[in-house]
Amino acid sequence: MDRTQFDCTRCGKCCHDLRLPVSIAEARKWLERGGDVDILCEAIPWPVEPDASNAFAAYKRKRTFPATSGTLPIRVAVTLAASFTGACPNLGDAMRCGIYEERPLVCRVYPAEVNPFIPLKPEHKLCPSEAWQGVTPFAIDGIPVDPATRAAIEQRRRADEDELEEKRALCERLGIDKAAVSNEGFLIVSVGRERLLGALSELLSDGQPGVDWRSWTLVSNRRVTVDTLVSVDAVSEFDNGPQRDGVQYVGA
Repeated sequence: MDRTQFDCTRCGKCCHDLRLPVSIAEARKWLERGGDVDILCEAIPWPVEPDASNAFAAYKRKRTFPATSGTLPIRVAVTLAASFTGACPNLGDAMRCGIYEERPLVCRVYPAEVNPFIPLKPEHKLCPSEAWQGVTPFAIDGIPVDPATRAAIEQRRRADEDELEEKRALCERLGIDKAAVSNEGFLIVSVGRERLLGALSELLSDGQPGVDWRSWTLVSNRRVTVDTLVSVDAVSEFDNGPQRDGVQYVGA
């Protein structure tokens, strides 16, 4: 039995220089408080449906909407991320959260992972070593001990599945049709607080993931990836520059 001990030291490292994945409702609240939210786009080439026994593919499929790049079928993942440089705008004195009762779900589950395929490893976290030497049991065999943490993880996962149509419609409304190749990086789009808040407020959803019939452009900073995608009739673009027009490519 693998036990993970964890006691927060209030070092504040997990509250600085981040892009926090948030739900649509959380994004609206963040924007209304005066914060900034970016849109992260990545796409997975999906030429054939994986075998039903492929649990990882099934997990990805539930969190992406179908689209095409040229003639290549793809699935697009869109993440809304509350973004800040330096301290979180809600971080107060003594490293205390100013919106603790309304903090995003991803903050509630930390240091646990939302993705069940990513193991909880202290070396991958920002917390100092002494935080992992405490007496409080946080997880057993990777599963959080606290029921509230487990419930928050499940709620975050459901949001990823339930908001696909809204995210597809949001990209269409904002004219976003480019995405990084999954596992190679993210395309980060910043459209401005008022414009994004307006678009989120106007979204209408029929509750079912739709198909994005536009052709998406797959962006990579790896020439071999771009050449391979073009060879299979996808639309691909090589990124070799800094942020422009509110769009930034960040390689993995």
